Amino acid sequence: MDKPQEECGVLGIYSQEPLDIPGLLHLGLLALQHRGQEAAGMAVSDGKEFLVEKDLGLVNQVFTEERLSRLRLPEARLGLAHTRYSTTGSNLRFNAQPLTARTAHGVLAIAHNGNFTNAKPLRDRLLREGATFQSTSDTEVMLLLLARLGHLSLPEAAAEAMKALEGGYSILLMDRRTVVALRDPHGVRPLAIGRLPKGYAFASEPPALELMGARYIRDVRPGEVVWVEEGELKSLQALPPSPAPCAFEWIYFARPDSLLDGLEAYEARVRMGMELFREAPAEADMVVPVPDSGIGAAVGYARSSGLPLEYGLYKNPYAGRTFIQPTQALRDLKTRLKLSPTSAVRGKRVVLIDDSIVRGTTSRHIVAMLKEAGAREVHFRVSSPPIRFPCYYGIDTAARKELIAAEKSLEEIRAYIGADTLAFLSEEGVRRAIGGPVCLACFNGRYPAGVPVELPLINI
Repeated sequence: MDKPQEECGVLGIYSQEPLDIPGLLHLGLLALQHRGQEAAGMAVSDGKEFLVEKDLGLVNQVFTEERLSRLRLPEARLGLAHTRYSTTGSNLRFNAQPLTARTAHGVLAIAHNGNFTNAKPLRDRLLREGATFQSTSDTEVMLLLLARLGHLSLPEAAAEAMKALEGGYSILLMDRRTVVALRDPHGVRPLAIGRLPKGYAFASEPPALELMGARYIRDVRPGEVVWVEEGELKSLQALPPSPAPCAFEWIYFARPDSLLDGLEAYEARVRMGMELFREAPAEADMVVPVPDSGIGAAVGYARSSGLPLEYGLYKNPYAGRTFIQPTQALRDLKTRLKLSPTSAVRGKRVVLIDDSIVRGTTSRHIVAMLKEAGAREVHFRVSSPPIRFPCYYGIDTAARKELIAAEKSLEEIRAYIGADTLAFLSEEGVRRAIGGPVCLACFNGRYPAGVPVELPLINI
């Protein structure tokens, strides 16, 4: 589908008593599958052995029962897991995470969500100093920075390495003794902490914590390093916080049942729909969401407008992922495989709600399908502003030349997708709906965590 793509989900567990770490991480990864569908991996330790399994594919494709059994240590107490999205052409097995290395800290594993905008100059510097790289991922830059700080404890080394890193990221580290969690000073990418009966867990989103049997307690704060020492949660504020979490977590990426930095994703989406009606009402008979991404905003729009919310588009639950097809005709048919109109739209004026428009191709097909099904009018409403700039903090939003709002005016976009009217939610509407500070760089080009001086390495 024509959507921005999140690049990763991360998980970590520390327990004072032996647990089925692979089984718990497997459940957590399933809760984060929406954050990445191209590779998955785990690292597990009992304090002595350190086992890693990872491969390309969906979580259940990678982690068969046979593969999970290879990771089951009777005394396992620690684990990391990762699910990954990559940009086109870079879905390679050696980039799958967790990445591992033998360092002065012993065997070290890292799982990373986000991007380092200064990864290229850091990588070049490390190469000049004699470092060798085993992957093309920017994550390995962090790993090699840590390797050079072996005289410090792992939490101290993480805090020191953060001083050299720029961009948006959340990271989990693991050696044979502990798990360390850290988040960039802007908190661009999410990372939550949960309490186990005798330990702690970390995850990109709280629903994964719940599936692992952990009770959500709080988020890792922007610029904070958190770790477990002798069963106690320890904290170090490594960098001054300047919160600007990614607005798209609330607009689209996060599960609707997620709580991010104290703000509920579903309620934020409902409020976006309410704000959208306030800014752009339409004379219509019904509100139809584009499933599943437009549902929350459609509920809000319907609630404020008094129009009925109708099941006007059917989403095929068995369509799976749509991989790049060799011809435009096949790509168009794949869209029809995933979505099809119902009879509810026949003869009706429809307010169609979606969370974003990136290239406009999918929106164009959906409008055409609704009109072919007999919709009299289609008024397209988008619960985010026009995406005009690329993201450098861990989201694949496509090159700027491929973003329709960077190339076309509002009227030109409306004409291209075939809608009778078109309106986007304003930046102010997004801020009001979320209710906290957010990064809106993909809408306005103002990047709180900096931009790459050179073409960045992508966390793939």
